[in-house]
Amino acid sequence: MAAIDNRNGNRSRDHLQVVDDRPLWARLTGRAVVLILVAAALVMSLAYPVREYLAQRAAIAAAEEQAAMLEARVDNLRGQVGRWRDDAFVEQQARERLHYVMPGETGLVLLSPGDLEQARKPEIREPVAPEVAWFDTLWGSVKEADNR
Repeated sequence: MAAIDNRNGNRSRDHLQVVDDRPLWARLTGRAVVLILVAAALVMSLAYPVREYLAQRAAIAAAEEQAAMLEARVDNLRGQVGRWRDDAFVEQQARERLHYVMPGETGLVLLSPGDLEQARKPEIREPVAPEVAWFDTLWGSVKEADNR
């Protein structure tokens, strides 16, 4: 039931489909198998170097970010060094942080209500059990094992 092609005089099998019942691995040629094996070997051999390359790029990016952060911190500290060279700034910091006063001045420290409560509480120390040395613990376990 094949139709005859009018142009070439050949029979046309457009309506027929050739079905190959063999599994895929049986239809592969030797060259195709070798090509697949070579491609798999290339992928496997390149997987580790690519992974290492990406890990190194990530480490470099993290190191560059940390270097930029540290550089900003160094700039900040250099600015602070410049301020500490000024005698007026040092005097201000001594007054604020250490509560220093100049001769003839009267110092005044204001306490918050929480500070007052803490100052009025008596400090009660509970006795702490003396620590046992490790060798005493070891000797005690040896004696206990001997009694069993």
